[in-house]
Amino acid sequence: MELGLHIADFTFPAGPSILSDDLRRIAVTAEDAGFSKLSVMDHLWQIEPVGPIDTEMLEAYTTLGFLAAVTEKVDLLAWVTATVYREPGLLAKAVSTLDVLSKGRAYLGIGAAWNEDESVGLGLHFPPTAERFERLEETLQICLQMWSENDGPFEGKHYRLGRTMNVPQPLRRPHPPILIGGGGEKKTLRMVAQYAQACNLFGGPEVAHKLEVLRDHCTALDTDYDAIEKTVMFPLDPGADGQNVDTLLGQLEGLSKLGITHVHGWVPQVASITPLEILGERVVPVIEDW
Repeated sequence: MELGLHIADFTFPAGPSILSDDLRRIAVTAEDAGFSKLSVMDHLWQIEPVGPIDTEMLEAYTTLGFLAAVTEKVDLLAWVTATVYREPGLLAKAVSTLDVLSKGRAYLGIGAAWNEDESVGLGLHFPPTAERFERLEETLQICLQMWSENDGPFEGKHYRLGRTMNVPQPLRRPHPPILIGGGGEKKTLRMVAQYAQACNLFGGPEVAHKLEVLRDHCTALDTDYDAIEKTVMFPLDPGADGQNVDTLLGQLEGLSKLGITHVHGWVPQVASITPLEILGERVVPVIEDW
């Protein structure tokens, strides 16, 4: 089992003037502590319950480019990209660029989007739920086509591309792994089985059931369930002095027994660095053989 760090709150004690310095310290410490993935939200306004709506939030792919420059080993992704915030051709190009500049460390984390308030507030297209899922599937198809040898046109219901040329191609082959966020049983988990290399679930009591649904979709589509990375989003709080470590290890062990191989989460007081060091010293070495 591996841990990943999700940076969801950019309101650091020293303020925006040295936010980049704080972010660099967090990223480098997480990498040194043995975290395998580093992610940011694809939101433009802060969300509850992380913090008030008018607190600091950075645009995801600009931030990932910065993180690529200050790290060397961790995989990088938006957890998860809102599919309707960017045209698919531009998104595929952004992830390709991230992969090249990070020397092969990009994932495409993606979902159907949900935050209507920020979309309306900033003038972004936000269609009804059914259409967002249709656009998500076409976006996946476009990204996969742009990451292949086929640079021909794409004709879909919502998107039409005249030529899917993409140079340079990502370094990671056959393409950056795709992680689809969400546990919707009819659409989301079916798309995981059909298109993705990783799923993402919330670490609640339904994890085992959701994995069985995913397995059923894989069987129906004749895809390899075992090849899909099983991830959950889960809070990683070791406590200020490590007092929660034993409880956390018990929770992680339970997830491991269900087949979860990657636990990704936010760390309280992450800018203080100490919680990351505790996780690196007392959690990462224990779970790496699970």
